[in-house]
Order: sequence, then structure tokens, then C-alpha cells
Amino acid sequence: MRTVDETSAGGLVVDPASGTAAVIGRLDRRGRLLWSLPKGHIEAGETAEEAAVREVEEETGIIGRVVAPLGTIDFWFVAEDRRVHKTVHHFLLRALGGELSDSDVEVSEVAWVPLHELESRLAYADERRLIRRATELLEETA
Repeated sequence: MRTVDETSAGGLVVDPASGTAAVIGRLDRRGRLLWSLPKGHIEAGETAEEAAVREVEEETGIIGRVVAPLGTIDFWFVAEDRRVHKTVHHFLLRALGGELSDSDVEVSEVAWVPLHELESRLAYADERRLIRRATELLEETA
């Protein structure tokens, strides 16, 4: 089985005024809705920060500005007869504008979720750990 490396970027976009963050829901193979942070592939010529801003806007409709790096997650999975080693760079973003939208074909739902509910809503443990880091950063910049 062929092994490939993939690199993506995304993040947590927050609206400090309302104390909420925009997250996306995708259906898994069993039809369950799994909530996660928006993310996607870094395109040629893009920095990880630029890709995070673009992907957050594409997947949520929200325009954001990078405030700080949150951390990097890497994991393995098998898809289309290949082993994929995926690295995702996450950033904390502050919402600047836009309108919440699930128009991206890869996204089933989008929602503003109160920051204190994020850990219980997100499907992936690695992303839940990033939320704790984001909470610390938000308290430092408040």
C-alpha cells in the first residue's frame, strides 16, 4: 500500500462579543453528524495561516484573522488504497465578519457554539485539547 503525506490548515474562529465559535458538522460513513473545526489542504503558494483563514471562510462563511497558533495534529488513515499521514496546523482566529453558511459541499451543518460547550460538542479528542489551549489564549488577550 502506497504511503502519502498531506498537510492541511484550519482553526477555531471565535466571536468574543458573543462568546461563541463557529464549527462544522460532517456526516461520517455511518451517517452520524460529527462536529469538528474547519480545515483543508494548503494550496500551492499559501502559508498555513493563509490556508486556515481561507478554509474557515469557505467552510463556515465567517471571515477571520489569525490571532495565534493553536497547535498541530497529525494522524494516519487509509483511503483509496493508500496510507495517508495527515498533518493539520490549527490557529485561533477572531471573527471579523461574514455570515454563517453551510454552502460548502463538504459540510453538512455549521453552528455558532458557546465556547464552554465546545469540548463536549467536538468529535475528536485532539481538537478538544486545542480548545483548552484556545481558552487560555483568549483569557490572556481579553
